[in-house]
Amino acid sequence: MVLVIGEILFDIFPEYRRLGGAPFNFAYHLKNLGMDTRFISRVGRDEPGQKIIDFIDKHGFNGDDIQVDPDHETGTVHVKLNPDGTPEFNIRPNAAYDYIQCDESVKKLLEHPPALIYFGTLMQRTGNGFQTIQQMLSQKKTATRTLYDINLRPGCYSEKIIAASLERTDILKLNHEELSFLSWMLREKTGTRNLIDRLFREFAIESIVLTAGENGSEWFTDKKHRRIKPTGPIDIVDTVGAGDAYAAIVALGYLQKWPVEKILSLANCFAAHICSIKGALPDGKDVYNRILKKRGDLDES
Repeated sequence: MVLVIGEILFDIFPEYRRLGGAPFNFAYHLKNLGMDTRFISRVGRDEPGQKIIDFIDKHGFNGDDIQVDPDHETGTVHVKLNPDGTPEFNIRPNAAYDYIQCDESVKKLLEHPPALIYFGTLMQRTGNGFQTIQQMLSQKKTATRTLYDINLRPGCYSEKIIAASLERTDILKLNHEELSFLSWMLREKTGTRNLIDRLFREFAIESIVLTAGENGSEWFTDKKHRRIKPTGPIDIVDTVGAGDAYAAIVALGYLQKWPVEKILSLANCFAAHICSIKGALPDGKDVYNRILKKRGDLDES
C-alpha cells in the first residue's frame, strides 16, 4: 500500500477550475495505475469540500481518509498561465488542509505498514502541517520507504521545513530550480554532482530524481547515474501537474523494481501527456491503459 498525505484543492484557472493538489494528483495517478493507494487530506464544510468528497467516493478512494474541517475553507489556488504554458500560483493561506490531523485512523495505517509514504512541502507551511508530517514520518516502520516531492511554492517553505524533510527522505524528486535552491541553502557552489553527492552523504538519501522538462530527466544513486531525453516534441497546453504524473511513475517503478531506464522513459511519456491536457488529471482511463501497455512493450523489448 502507498500512503499519501497532503493537500487536495481546486486549481482555479481564468475560465475553469480543476481538482488538484500535488499529493492528490500523485495518488489519483497511482490508483488508476493499479496500486493500492490511501490518500489523507482535509477539506472544509463547504461546497468545494463536498465536491471533493463526492469525487473521492466516485473514484474508489476511502472517504474516511478525508477529514472535514468546520472552521477552515477548502483549499484553492488561482493559476495564471504564461505564454509557454508554465503556471504561476497564488495559493490561498489558512486552508483546511493546513489542519490535517495525525489521528488514530492515520496511526493505524502506519501500523500495517505502507510500502511507501509520499509527502511534499506545501502542507508543511504551517506549524500544524509541519508537525503532522514529521510526526507521521517519525512513526513509520523501518521497511517503509519515503518519497519527498519537494515542490517549492513561493512563500510556502523554509530551510527548516526542507532540512527536516530531507532527513526523512529515501527518494527525492526535484527540478533544476529546486536543486538551485538546495545549492544556496547548503552553501554548495561546486556544481551539481558535488551537491548531489553531498545530499547522499548528509541526509542518507537512497535515490535522487532530477527533472528538466524538455531536456529529460536523471536518476542518481551514490554509485550510478542514468539520464534520458524525451522522445519527441510536446504539444503543451499547460504544465500543471506534469511533475506529479512523473512522480507517480517513479513510485510505481521503484516499488515494482523496474530498471531505471524504463522508469525514466515511462515517467517522461506520462508527464508529456499531462502537459497536453487542461489541468492535472486526465478524463477517463485511456492514458493509464496506454502507459500500462507501454510498460509491457518495454518488458518484451
